[in-house]
Amino acid sequence: MIIGVPKEIKVQEYRVGLTPEGVDTLTRQGHTLYVETKAGVGSGFSDEAYIKAGASILTTAKEVYEIAEMIIKVKEPLAVEFPFIKAGQILFTYFHFAASKELTEAMMKSLAVCIAYETVELPDGSLPLLVPMSEVAGRMAVNVGAYYLGKPFGGKGKLLGGVPGVKPAEVLIIGGGIVGTQAAKMAAGLGANVTIMDTNLTRLRYLSDVMPANVVTQYSTLMAIQEKLPTVDLVIGAVLLHGAKAPHLIKKTDLAMMEAGTVVVDVAVDQGGCIETCKPTTHENPVYMEQNILHYCVANMPGAVPQTSTRALTQATLPYAIAIANKGWEKACVENAALAKGLNIKAGKILHKGVADAYNG
Repeated sequence: MIIGVPKEIKVQEYRVGLTPEGVDTLTRQGHTLYVETKAGVGSGFSDEAYIKAGASILTTAKEVYEIAEMIIKVKEPLAVEFPFIKAGQILFTYFHFAASKELTEAMMKSLAVCIAYETVELPDGSLPLLVPMSEVAGRMAVNVGAYYLGKPFGGKGKLLGGVPGVKPAEVLIIGGGIVGTQAAKMAAGLGANVTIMDTNLTRLRYLSDVMPANVVTQYSTLMAIQEKLPTVDLVIGAVLLHGAKAPHLIKKTDLAMMEAGTVVVDVAVDQGGCIETCKPTTHENPVYMEQNILHYCVANMPGAVPQTSTRALTQATLPYAIAIANKGWEKACVENAALAKGLNIKAGKILHKGVADAYNG
């Protein structure tokens, strides 16, 4: 199969779809790889490294799309890329269709085969291609939250872990999945008092067993969240509904309950955000203030640490990319139920229920 890796063009997105090691693995299995020039520079991979791994370098994204049967990316195609996409072409990347009607309609119109990393799902309900980036985002959420709690940035001026004789900050994490778990580990490790909420009692029991003493679990309800808001310093939104739009668990009116300078980090922004006042931001302009509450809603958080993120992502996606390349997407999806769940759009039709419900519900 002819596989193309274009350069990511989202603002301050430094990841790339494949590492040179990933390219080497695919070329050794007989596939042809084309990489856009400088696609890997942001992650520390030179064109020379890709050439050594067996890839050919092309000058523009348009050339990559024109020649490739499958495109492997990190982020969803942007509007300037829509005209490059061909009918029947496989796009293997993060899409988050439920958060963008424009993207969804464009991919339907293109007649491409869209396989979304975020909805590839194993029998136990886990999302293997979302896990590595969720781990990165969860850990980053605490780092950026702690930073923006600083007074110069509009925060309360609190140190997350406090110091001897001074109470640590209060952190509320909404969602006990991968993002929430990693965030709780980081916040607890820094010495904060952490409350993690979820509606899955089995998950809460597990977290209660494995987390340190400064992490408290609580069943999530709108009332429970509202009761907590007046006392928190940092809120991390970590809610995920597989392939669907995230529910708004903190409403605009709820912000009035929070102290000025409280920081909210909505990791669910890719899926529309679980905080109603969330709107996507970039690494270039990551925060904004609304009702005296500082919002951090960067839609591609792991893009800020591309060395870590690209390696973690490639090692997760590569087995699936190999299956698609070796067998074709149809046979690969028939033989691999997890990959089949990643099939979101084909021949102009939405195939994933969560995406369909976002626009037809």
